[in-house]
Amino acid sequence: MINSTLCYIEHEGKYLMLHRVKKENDANKDKWIGIGGKFEDKESPEDCILREAKEETGLTLTSYRYRGIVTFVSDRWETEYMHLFTSDAFEGKLLDCDEGELMWISREKLDSIPKWEGDRIFLELLQREEPFFSLKLRYEGERLCEAVLNGKKIV
Repeated sequence: MINSTLCYIEHEGKYLMLHRVKKENDANKDKWIGIGGKFEDKESPEDCILREAKEETGLTLTSYRYRGIVTFVSDRWETEYMHLFTSDAFEGKLLDCDEGELMWISREKLDSIPKWEGDRIFLELLQREEPFFSLKLRYEGERLCEAVLNGKKIV
């Protein structure tokens, strides 16, 4: 079982997105995702997202919200519990990321970039300002087979 974080940093109507193109054997290869990563020993979700944001972007988050938990179940990978955040304020200068290319993408263009099918669901929940939620996404390969929001099947 894996615990990880993911954060969508917002600025001027855009999200900071990471195009995963630099790592070999990357489950997210060629996809666009938010920033984040796996927990280190003794970290809380907040500790992890603050560390990952700094490591991947050079930015220090000064305002962020814990928005939900996403459970990924796959026939290829270990089950992952992803703690989802948004941030609307930060300090620092954007750096190059060794995991891919960072780019500010407008909300309107999010649907046109390659990403996981389930990401579309939780991005919509974030944009709708859905209260804290639990979302389970079950994949076979890269195909989303089931989505369950707060215990109710939606896909």
